[in-house]
Amino acid sequence: MTALSSPPPVPDDSHTTDIESLWQTTQERLAKSVPESTYRLWLEPLEPVGADEETLYLKAPEGIRAWAERRYSALIAAALAELGTNLQQVSFAAPREMTETPTPGPELNPSYTFERFVIGPGNRLAHGAALAVAEAPSEAYNPLFLHGPPGLGKTHLLAAIANYLHDNAPGLSVRYTTAESFTNEFVGALRTTGAEAFKSRYRDIDVLLIDDVQFLEGKPATEEEFFHTFNALYESGSQLVLSADRIPSELSTLASRLRDRFEWGLTVPVEPPNLATRVTVLRRLVEEAGIEIADSGAIAELANRIDANVRQLHGALTRVIAHASLLARPLSSELIAEVIPRTTARTAQATSVEEIQQQVAERFGISRAELIGTSRAATPLRARQVAIYLTRELTDLSLPQIGRLYGGRDHTTVLNSLRRIEARLDEDEALTEKVAELRTAIHNPAAG
Repeated sequence: MTALSSPPPVPDDSHTTDIESLWQTTQERLAKSVPESTYRLWLEPLEPVGADEETLYLKAPEGIRAWAERRYSALIAAALAELGTNLQQVSFAAPREMTETPTPGPELNPSYTFERFVIGPGNRLAHGAALAVAEAPSEAYNPLFLHGPPGLGKTHLLAAIANYLHDNAPGLSVRYTTAESFTNEFVGALRTTGAEAFKSRYRDIDVLLIDDVQFLEGKPATEEEFFHTFNALYESGSQLVLSADRIPSELSTLASRLRDRFEWGLTVPVEPPNLATRVTVLRRLVEEAGIEIADSGAIAELANRIDANVRQLHGALTRVIAHASLLARPLSSELIAEVIPRTTARTAQATSVEEIQQQVAERFGISRAELIGTSRAATPLRARQVAIYLTRELTDLSLPQIGRLYGGRDHTTVLNSLRRIEARLDEDEALTEKVAELRTAIHNPAAG
């Protein structure tokens, strides 16, 4: 793929005339070098929009831009060289006058980069494959399908690809979203603007990254739309990156034709971090937070006690820091032993949502029915948010799965609950203590 360079200033009228004349001659050469159908479809629609000392800048209809750039840039450059011009390469980056109102990129966490991703035996292959895709979209693995339980870094890798491309290939159109957002946008489009605008948004792009594709299960209309979106992007040479909590063959209620397509490229597992990786993650978190550790064994002690996923590791560190602050004690191995029960991935998986809900309901003095019901009163609402927070931390359930177990709430509602509790834990000491007590009671019901 031709490297994208900074767009040139808009040329004056005489320069524009020269470029158009040169392009007309170039087009005549191109028409003789490829079949007529190829020329009509991919080369004839191209238009010159500017030039600098060595680069000719072209524009193309969105539906063909990615393919024309990838497959015919070298051919066009060769035709320019045969004409004896100084132009040695072409770029499909538009001049400044064409980019006054750019389409906003997806909302991404800027901290999700390849540099901040901690590599270990369980995710090394996934990291390498994601980086290869970011460095050469559609040239490495297409589609790339990452799978594994929640909290292991799949979202981090998808966002890292998008962030890398935004920084290093700004001429490419990149869209990151979740399968649930894709579904909601599709349903909304059918009710308002119609399907054509939606198709244009998702099919005329160079790279599409879709998180949690298991959410498409049981939604035949959205599956059908995504099937055609997948085909359109794949056939045009665009890059697809997908993630799910299972391998494609285990997405049993998803249409078989979609499962088959998910396996066309490279399927890579993302596995739980080993001890060394967990220690590295904790050290980085501690350094970034500027936290002082009382003894050298504290980080290893915490890493030994949480062996499920990075999200739980981060949550455990947050709890220890909160206790250290509330009790005015140093962050030490002794404090970690008091605050964090010795749990394992198997224990976390064995924790039932029913048990979490019952413990939280009793602690807040309400019934379990009130907890998962629709009441917006302060106590049931806060209890529900805490229960959702603990369910996310102590189980491997995805956000849509959690929502279904809390009265059929959607992914967005669950995410809002998590964010509200996380924000409150930073400022509410009583709530922090209550959540810590609940965590202990859930791991050891006899103590509750």
